[in-house]
Amino acid sequence: METIAAERFIAAPIEQVFEWCADTRNYGRSFWVLRNRWVRPGTDAPYGVGAVRRHLWLIGRFTERITRYDPPHAFDYLVERSFPPSRHDGGTMTFTAEPGGTRVRWTSVGEVKAPFAAATITRLTTPIAAMVFGKILDACARDLGVSASR
Repeated sequence: METIAAERFIAAPIEQVFEWCADTRNYGRSFWVLRNRWVRPGTDAPYGVGAVRRHLWLIGRFTERITRYDPPHAFDYLVERSFPPSRHDGGTMTFTAEPGGTRVRWTSVGEVKAPFAAATITRLTTPIAAMVFGKILDACARDLGVSASR
């Protein structure tokens, strides 16, 4: 298993950054993301616990379920299906208010399922996935009309 991680400081209020990131349809603002949609809303909020979302990215296809929803501080998700196939231990986005904006940390733990060399394939693809996470966060900053920094 490998951890994919991206972090950005976005010069916007925590509530705006959380709302943008919670709505997966916004991810299409990044070149790397082709399509996103909500399959099922959450129990207490549209993007809340139990919500199911589907992503088609240049690097793969993913069906995810929201497992924790704590606005505007964090949400967790689990990839239930993917192509290429993967094992996923969970992902988290956390949001921390700081002077002048919001610190966003996005992590995901998993590995590519492969009949051989799964660890090597995962290790080689982790930096690409981390770059895509970062590009999505950069798109958030652009949409909110602010800057992003690491």
